Amino acid sequence: MTQPKFNLIQSRIADRTSLSRHVHRWRLLGKKIVFTNGCFDLLHRGHIRLLSQAADLGDVLIVGINSDASVKKLKGPERPLVAEQDRALLLAGLCFVDAVTIFDEETPYELIRMVQPDVLVKGEDYAIDEIVGADIVRAYGGEVKTIPLEAGYSTSALLQQIRSLPG
Repeated sequence: MTQPKFNLIQSRIADRTSLSRHVHRWRLLGKKIVFTNGCFDLLHRGHIRLLSQAADLGDVLIVGINSDASVKKLKGPERPLVAEQDRALLLAGLCFVDAVTIFDEETPYELIRMVQPDVLVKGEDYAIDEIVGADIVRAYGGEVKTIPLEAGYSTSALLQQIRSLPG
């Protein structure tokens, strides 16, 4: 049985080599490239809002996600709750996400250096000067932007809520 829509979603998950080819093609087409990153462990409304607003800032949205090993280093041994390939697939299934790539480093610095996005985006819980890769993007005239967070929505809050359930 063919699964063209599922295959399309999977095709949006790119390793560094294929992502580099995509970026080159998008640049030739004059597309404005937006990049953001995160763990995206439990996808929730706050993530969807941030990602959709990031996508509104350009023509192409690339999302870098932390690998499982990277999430463990950042969030602790009980995380991630959702494996990296599954997180990538969920994000790639969003209509406004053009590419998803997994990075194993603690930060996406080298990935940002490779992509050289026109716009680098993070949630407003980061000060512009704290955003990894801001120096790279600013050096070639790109923009670094923050997006307001959706109040009451975070993976940590969701986990607390789940853990407080009886049983």
